[in-house]
Amino acid sequence: MATDVDTKSCQWTSQSEALAAFAEFTGKTQSANHIKPLHWHVACRLVLEGGFDPDDIVPRPPFRVERRSGRAPVLHYDPSMAGGGERTVLGGLKTKNVDVVVTKDGIGPVLAVSCKGVTGAFRNLTNRMEETIGECTNLHITYPALVLGYLVLLRANRLVETAFNDAAEASPGMDDASEGTKTLAANDIAMTEGGEPVAGIVRFHNALRELVGRRGIRNDVSRYEAIGFGLVEMHGSQRSTLLDSFPFPDSPLVLGGFFDTLFARYDERFVVSAPDLSRVTRRLEWDAASPAFMLPNLDYAPRRSD
Repeated sequence: MATDVDTKSCQWTSQSEALAAFAEFTGKTQSANHIKPLHWHVACRLVLEGGFDPDDIVPRPPFRVERRSGRAPVLHYDPSMAGGGERTVLGGLKTKNVDVVVTKDGIGPVLAVSCKGVTGAFRNLTNRMEETIGECTNLHITYPALVLGYLVLLRANRLVETAFNDAAEASPGMDDASEGTKTLAANDIAMTEGGEPVAGIVRFHNALRELVGRRGIRNDVSRYEAIGFGLVEMHGSQRSTLLDSFPFPDSPLVLGGFFDTLFARYDERFVVSAPDLSRVTRRLEWDAASPAFMLPNLDYAPRRSD
């Protein structure tokens, strides 16, 4: 991540940096600092890979667009242009602050991503489903054409490291380490000793599968257009990377397909189905020589004019 701007403003953040920030965070999750870099990653990616104008995105990514008549626009990295915050979106039941939102003048919010980061208490994951369904339904009631994504990261805590850390934190001379380990094992363990996800995580994944795949504006408003689900490794040499053993490759929640799905649904609704608006809604293609493509740790392909 870049560190030359106010941390309240969106910073250049690659996927690997967002995952590392989530895995290494040790403060209170109420601050949202464990998941804020993921917001920044999404916002930056919507510009570089998605071709959305940074002026249309909240939080505003640290980029500047140089427009040239008859030629592809040039994208520059410019941290002085960055902004922060969330956008308040009018829902059918109540207003909602959404983590990352793309808004088009005269049309309204067209694409939005809600980000969640879960560090423990995995047994209670299914309790989040009511909130997850409600947020999606609320926004789609007012904006049925809105392309809505849900991106969730979980820590792949393993039994061996959790027990070790808990024992290390126990006060000298106290006998409560074993009891504390049992509590952590029940609530905060994501992976069994055999390397499989615990039942609570599998149930959460399966429940999310039922909430994804909304294709048209007349489809179920309680479904998301795209959901990305990732377990972040917390142990060994692969620490801070995505676990590749779950979800399975055929799952619609695999993180690798999340952005492609968002872009496809957006183009179907706001470009192909509305050719008269395409001058406003068409995603940009950046000049192949754009200086922004030289950013460190760029771990996806930008949208190039060639």
